[in-house]
Amino acid sequence: MPHQLYYNFIRLPLVIRILLIALAVILFYGGIIHIIEPKTFPTFFDGIWWAVVTASTVGFGDFVPETVFGRVVGIALILTGAGFLSTYFISLATAAVTRQNDFLEGKVGYKGKNHIIVIGWNERSREIINTLGGDGMKHSITLIDETLKTNPVPHNNVHFIRGRSNRDDVLIKANIYEAKKVIITSDQNKDELHADMNSILTLLAIKGLNREVQCIVEILTSEQAANAKRAGADEIVQTNVLTSFVMINSISSQELVTSFLDLLGQLDKRKLTFQPASEEIANKTFAELSAELMKDGILLLGVKRGEETLVNPPQPFKILQQDQLIVILG
Repeated sequence: MPHQLYYNFIRLPLVIRILLIALAVILFYGGIIHIIEPKTFPTFFDGIWWAVVTASTVGFGDFVPETVFGRVVGIALILTGAGFLSTYFISLATAAVTRQNDFLEGKVGYKGKNHIIVIGWNERSREIINTLGGDGMKHSITLIDETLKTNPVPHNNVHFIRGRSNRDDVLIKANIYEAKKVIITSDQNKDELHADMNSILTLLAIKGLNREVQCIVEILTSEQAANAKRAGADEIVQTNVLTSFVMINSISSQELVTSFLDLLGQLDKRKLTFQPASEEIANKTFAELSAELMKDGILLLGVKRGEETLVNPPQPFKILQQDQLIVILG
């Protein structure tokens, strides 16, 4: 039994062990001084108070040993208890600093729920985090990246996890089971094909742990878009397609490109959204519904029906209850 108690004590964290030793020393010397000088220390608590004040080197002087033996006890307390108590405070401060450094260096797991996980640190993820953390939205964000040494945005409600995003232990540390969405950005340190393969591998690891979490994946090559869809991507963003569209159209019409980019900038304020078709608007034509919504300052752009997106569909076009309306809010 004594050996078991000793091993249980050794397994405790260092700060807890030092605190227990310091408390034991204070209780021991507080009880001894109460027994030796009951007139000066009439209660056991008075002895404890004197031991705490003496060991902490505060020295109020409200209780002072009067006998030689009592003063010897005081000397012994200073030589032992003060050392343990000082060590405890030093260990406590060291543990706090270490914990803070581990947090900044991405070694501490995330315990929250309904957060958004952003994978990869680049200019796109920086803009995503700034947008999600601003405009009063204040989403809880977890950033996963293996190249960063510390959290790049520690004051923007972002929890940093350092490691490879396709490893189960890293995803679990980011609490993938309780995540709301995952945004996978392309690795800029790899060529396009290998970057897409790495994104799909990360997607497979995520879906293997939490099949229900919504994943938005950035894909650079067109041939890998189908593989990303088969791997379980809920949304695929082909950034190269958008870039090519802007560059090609800038050749023929700079005004068109400028207007298009201005439109994207305005939509970035989250005015573009989906609205489910209710029973009241089912079986109405697209033109009728568009006129009704326009009275409320809502612009109807198109309809998402299953996997198909129809922008300004040919008339007559009837709205079904399972449709999703693509609208721009006023």
